[in-house]
Amino acid sequence: MLPDSLQAIFDSAAQPADARQSAIVYCEGNFARIDGKTANGLVRSSERYRILSVIDSSLAGEDAGLALGEAATGIPIVADLTAALAAADDLPDVLIFGLAPLSGLMSEADRRVVLAAVAAGIGVVSGLHEFLADDPEISAAARATGVALHDIRRPRPTKHLRMFDGAIGSVDCVRIAVLGTDGAIGKRTTSTLLTKALNDAGIHTVMVGTGQTGLMQGAAYGVALDAIPAQFGVGELEGAVLAAYEGEHPDVIVIEGQGALSHPAYLSSTVVLRASRPQAVIMQHAPARHMLSDYPEVRMPSPLSEIKLIELFGKTKVIGLAINHEDMTQAEVTAAIARYELELGLPATDALWRDPAELVAMVTAAFPALQARQPLTVA
Repeated sequence: MLPDSLQAIFDSAAQPADARQSAIVYCEGNFARIDGKTANGLVRSSERYRILSVIDSSLAGEDAGLALGEAATGIPIVADLTAALAAADDLPDVLIFGLAPLSGLMSEADRRVVLAAVAAGIGVVSGLHEFLADDPEISAAARATGVALHDIRRPRPTKHLRMFDGAIGSVDCVRIAVLGTDGAIGKRTTSTLLTKALNDAGIHTVMVGTGQTGLMQGAAYGVALDAIPAQFGVGELEGAVLAAYEGEHPDVIVIEGQGALSHPAYLSSTVVLRASRPQAVIMQHAPARHMLSDYPEVRMPSPLSEIKLIELFGKTKVIGLAINHEDMTQAEVTAAIARYELELGLPATDALWRDPAELVAMVTAAFPALQARQPLTVA
């Protein structure tokens, strides 16, 4: 038997190297809040980046997972870029702009941080509507230091964009869209957890991302839907679903929703339904949210009214409800689940707080043939 010190060295050497890029996530003043949803999502899950720290001076010193009300992640929240660099063993590969403001634009304070990162030799990843590579000052600074700027939301050149052509009809697998009653309500989180839960249950599943956070997290298929010219949105998303089917031949494709079908300001849910033609929808709702998140003068729709709208417009079926537990206790979530199951006649769960098997059960109840994909367990 090897001595403990030598065994530790051997075990360390046997571990595969983490090939992900190292990243600092900038989320000043908004981590664990609605406008910090990109940073929140990257802390929860990221196949593409190894998150070193989160910048938010209002929560400096906390663990990022605990700040989200979840398990500790070992990812520290720090006060500024200087502190983030001091905490890193090596120069990070990228700074990720983890804010998702309604405007999709940077403030002057945000710009200073981006420029400081570029000056330090760090690449920048952004999901904003204003593209870093089009900013004369930022792009010149990046050229001077030789770092890359990644604009996640930038669509392909118009001449390469795809029109809808009906090819979705050839996608011969179960398609499930995760829609919601509002924006920034947890659709991407539930989509990610649903995809993982189904794969863990032996049901081959692929997620198609439709927003900047899902693409940053590592979704292999998808488009930043709200950056696509309206004429091409349905075709581009149809193409992403088709690519996922042809590339993976999965049993299930999960399509991340955007906005809400009833939302007065967003059209993206209509694109999701038109492009992917899902046979089923899981709907996300926040029972404690009474007004729309970015439009506080507009009341939230009821789950029942949104379900009726989705089923009528999308010619599909809502098969379950996923609850966003913001501003709720465990007991309140349990009571809400019981109430909605009784009122709506649908299974309900909290994707973050409850057993992932409950998401799988929603799907297999609606599509019993998928149960045959699950491995048999021996008692």
